[in-house]
Amino acid sequence: MEKHVELLAPAGNYEAFLGAVNAGADAVYLGGQQFGARAYADNFNTEEIVRALRVAHFYGKKIYLTVNTLMKEREMATLYGYLQPFYEAGLDGVIVQDFGVFGYIRDRFPGLPLHVSTQMAVTGAGGAALLKERGACRIVPARELSLEEVRKIRKEADVEVECFIHGAMCYSYSGQCLFSSILGGRSGNRGRCAQPCRLPYGIYDGEKRLSGSGYPLSLKDMCTLEYLPALLEAGIDSFKIEGRMKRPEYAAGVTAVYRKYIDRYYREGAAACRVEPEDMDRLRRLYIRSEIQTGYYERRNGKEMITLEKPGYEGCDENLLAKIREKYIREPEKMSVRMEAQVRVGEPLRMRIKAEGHSPDTARPAVEVTGDEVQPAKNAPLSGEEVRKRLCKTGDSLLSVADCEIFMEGAGFVPVRALNGLRRSAVEIFEAAVAESRGYSARQTPESESDMSNTFIRPSQSMENGTFIQTKPPKGSEARGTGKKAVDVTVGTCDQLRAVLKWGGCRRIYVDSCLFFASYEEIVRLAEESARRSDAGAMPVFYLALPYILRERDEAYLRRLDDLLGQAGGFVRGFLVRSLEGLGWVRKVCRERKVSREQNGGWMPYEIVPDAGLYCFNEEALGFFEDFSAEITLPYELNAGEAAHLVRAARKQGMGTSLIAYSRIPMMVTANCLQKTAGLCGDGAGRKRQLVLKDRRGGAFPVEINCDHCYNIIYNCVPYSLHGAKKERERIGADALRYDFTTEDGTQCVKILEGDFPFTEYTTGHCKRGVE
Repeated sequence: MEKHVELLAPAGNYEAFLGAVNAGADAVYLGGQQFGARAYADNFNTEEIVRALRVAHFYGKKIYLTVNTLMKEREMATLYGYLQPFYEAGLDGVIVQDFGVFGYIRDRFPGLPLHVSTQMAVTGAGGAALLKERGACRIVPARELSLEEVRKIRKEADVEVECFIHGAMCYSYSGQCLFSSILGGRSGNRGRCAQPCRLPYGIYDGEKRLSGSGYPLSLKDMCTLEYLPALLEAGIDSFKIEGRMKRPEYAAGVTAVYRKYIDRYYREGAAACRVEPEDMDRLRRLYIRSEIQTGYYERRNGKEMITLEKPGYEGCDENLLAKIREKYIREPEKMSVRMEAQVRVGEPLRMRIKAEGHSPDTARPAVEVTGDEVQPAKNAPLSGEEVRKRLCKTGDSLLSVADCEIFMEGAGFVPVRALNGLRRSAVEIFEAAVAESRGYSARQTPESESDMSNTFIRPSQSMENGTFIQTKPPKGSEARGTGKKAVDVTVGTCDQLRAVLKWGGCRRIYVDSCLFFASYEEIVRLAEESARRSDAGAMPVFYLALPYILRERDEAYLRRLDDLLGQAGGFVRGFLVRSLEGLGWVRKVCRERKVSREQNGGWMPYEIVPDAGLYCFNEEALGFFEDFSAEITLPYELNAGEAAHLVRAARKQGMGTSLIAYSRIPMMVTANCLQKTAGLCGDGAGRKRQLVLKDRRGGAFPVEINCDHCYNIIYNCVPYSLHGAKKERERIGADALRYDFTTEDGTQCVKILEGDFPFTEYTTGHCKRGVE
């Protein structure tokens, strides 16, 4: 039988769930009272989710629970109890962002499918394969991917792929946006985004305000209805509609339209899928942000994707909503059944339920249950009509009694509670039998959390098995022998590198890989000069900082980088990895080279340091990263107390920690390009141009135009620095302090390293206050 795509609808509350199911959704994704990326949706309480699971499975539908936020340590303690009732009720999958939550659920809830949230920003087959090895069965890739990139993930990683087809879109790669978090303390990674991307900004080149100003970060809503045949032919497993924050009528109305054309495609083929104007009009009247676009499936980026003048919703047609509500927002039609009961004195009560009808497409089980023994009546015997009345009271069940036959023998008596208990038992067993006939069943939870703590066997890190070896960083590394913390720096220009080498107190220097490509010989020359100046004559330790985003178009770049690494020999000791795709690529390089201590003149294996955007937010996440790295970078969104706890936990596991002490925080990493929005793409300036985004209050956010990898980085309007937070730095106690240089010149770099801070304004980020 041909496998059909799953239509996955959003539900912000129980009404939306009913609307989506009645409108034709194959599955529904929803959030509970905790840990969902839509903290301000109505969301479901525990009882509503359990009932929704019962309803969904009875009618052959699935439910996926969103646990797609970064989770603080104190919250991890409540996760088991939160998930247990849903797991037992047969939850069909859980959507996850946090690496710690990913491992926790995999180890403690066996058989519960793990879906990787788009918040993990998976952009290629390498990252997808890595996650599949660790237990993921489905990937929701970054929305910025082309259809060809989606196909490649599905084919090469051999993992289910779920893609958005309709709804609102973020300007940043999901999971890589700190805008709301840093400016207002409301973290998108914690489900509390305040949507600063929907505010007005000016694009400036120096003092010149450029075209494209207005609302340049506000994307039009996605609508792919006219593009549906191409999506269906791409092998995508699940079509996802965005909108858990929207009304139930939206979920039902959008689902119904897409259901119509998906069914038409499978019934009549692509030629029959020409969209009727009234259906496009219907979608436009359901919460569309001014205009629509088809997303990134057939374009890299473009001004035409931006709603420059009207970032808000234009409202919706209340008459249309009323019609949708009347048609879809209701309990599903109940299954018609026949009941039979046998009441014989001296024998147990017997009750049988079987479904009406003979349709081969519908589950038609029959069940029989027994109850208490029927006793001889001392006074008034039980009548058949009274038995019928009790057994037909199906209440909030999913059954409707079409006929009920009662067989009485002898003058007997049964307590009312026994009749009620028999009915409840029979209905419950019958509903479960229907769900089971459709492939759904409840589960048993392990006796305790510890029972499943070691069920997952991590892939071997032996070079003999084709992977790589990690070396532990030196503990207690100190800068210049002064007793201070070790210092690492990240540089993006030769001027910065020259200044840092002259300063001379670094444990490691992370060189931006684009700079490494462009100025390899100059970098080597500067390093050799620095070695000759040093008393020990030692070469500085260099790592490469990989791009924030790696995609299919970067494959040629990665091949050239691999060649250059071979030429560089042991000059490059490791990588600062900023994405799962980067992690997958380094793993591939190490497998192919099979580098070991004994080979290549004692050249050590590459070390890997995950950057702050590969979020290690809790102790459980350490378990994910220890498979690849001996060190983590503390995320920006932890406060000092939370970071200190993670440092202690890492130390117990033999892992090092790095605290970013200075940077321009990357607020957004984006596929859309402000230079292109301003009409300047292709004019030859490329990376040489320094654009600035200005907000209503005059804040100026530097924009890095990375033409090599076709993405932008929007940095914070003021530097982030912990030079005045000595108490917090000491409390955290990280093994190394890292200084990330982006827009600074060489003189400013040295002043920052020496503690002579050159700027009047700065932020300490979340070091003191933390995020909600």
